[in-house]
Amino acid sequence: MQDECTVNQTVKYLGKKWMLLIILELYKGENYTRRFTEVKERLPGITAKVLSARLKELEEEGLVEKRVEVGTVPVRSEYTLTASGLEMVGVIKDIKRWALKWKIENLACGAQDCRRCVL
Repeated sequence: MQDECTVNQTVKYLGKKWMLLIILELYKGENYTRRFTEVKERLPGITAKVLSARLKELEEEGLVEKRVEVGTVPVRSEYTLTASGLEMVGVIKDIKRWALKWKIENLACGAQDCRRCVL
C-alpha cells in the first residue's frame, strides 16, 4: 500500500541528503544555472561523487537539465532548473516558512529571500 502513496514515492528521491540544497543552489544561480564546481564549492561537505549522483537523479526526475560544453578543457557541465525544479523551490520556501513558524528561531534566515541567502 505504501508504495502507492504519492508522498512516499516523492520522498524516495527528494528526501535524500543534499537534494533540496542542490535545488536551492541552482535557484541562486544566474538564470537558475550553476556549473558543477560552483555547486560543489557552495555546499561544504558534499563529495563530488555524491553531487554527481544527486544531479543525475534530479535530471532523471525532470527537475534539472544538464548542458555540457565539450569545446572547453576541462569539459564544463552546467545544470539548470526546469519549470518543475523551479516550482519545487516554492515548496522549499513553504518548508522554510513552516520551520520558522514552528521549529526554528532564525531571524537572519527569515529576513532573507532564499535566492539571495548567504547563510
